[in-house]
Amino acid sequence: MKALLQRVRHAKVEVDQHCVGEISQGILLFLGLEKHDSEAELERLLERVLNYRIFSDEQGRMNLSLRDIDGGLLVVSQFTLAAQTSKGRRPGFSTAAEPERARQLYDHALAWLSPRQAKLASGEFGADMQISLLNDGPVTFLLES
Repeated sequence: MKALLQRVRHAKVEVDQHCVGEISQGILLFLGLEKHDSEAELERLLERVLNYRIFSDEQGRMNLSLRDIDGGLLVVSQFTLAAQTSKGRRPGFSTAAEPERARQLYDHALAWLSPRQAKLASGEFGADMQISLLNDGPVTFLLES
């Protein structure tokens, strides 16, 4: 499982020119789900995302979490994060979760986050999405389970 976090000033996801998810200051989370991933691992990773200290405190240090700043979380399933890229000129996707399993995990992530994250938005699983964002910093981290 791979989670690409981008600290953003704002972000939104559109499908067919309609906004399906939007946040102000917070985290844009791209989620790459792999065959061996479990719900328990996913929950641990999501808890880590909510508490990951990537926002600046009064001294300008990354010392505050998404929860500390009451920020938004925009979650987008991104199949391509699960790609194998260590060799060759074409990504391989043999380690990516099958679409049905990936959808189950993605839906589980949103259901788990819902009572824990007031400002929650999401993309549309499997859709052709257009994502616009203003990366703050830029600050981007790749978390892996």
